[in-house]
Amino acid sequence: MIKQYLNKRAKAFGYAFKGIYSMFKTEAHVKIHLVATICVITCGIIFRIERWEWCAVLLCIGGVLMAEAFNTALEKLADSITKERHPLIGAAKDIAAGAVLLLVIASIATGLIVFLPHMLN
Repeated sequence: MIKQYLNKRAKAFGYAFKGIYSMFKTEAHVKIHLVATICVITCGIIFRIERWEWCAVLLCIGGVLMAEAFNTALEKLADSITKERHPLIGAAKDIAAGAVLLLVIASIATGLIVFLPHMLN
């Protein structure tokens, strides 16, 4: 029984990693976020930011990638329903994309709060 449970959990992780891989492979915006992530982490190392600053930065990175994943999942689900334009599906896609944009804006603001003092010193 425990072995069966662990096998199911391992499969679930496998599906999750498959989804992450698919997202990074196919989505242009995710590639942009990945480049930004590398730049931000590099700046964090160069400026030797504090632990609390790392927490803020990593939460922003994870949040943006998670929002992008939800947006991608919604788009794929909507596209599987119909290829024709539908006002409600279009609105749902726009709202999901807007949610990503809102988090990106908040993340940029967080980045300025964290990195600007280091850059000015």
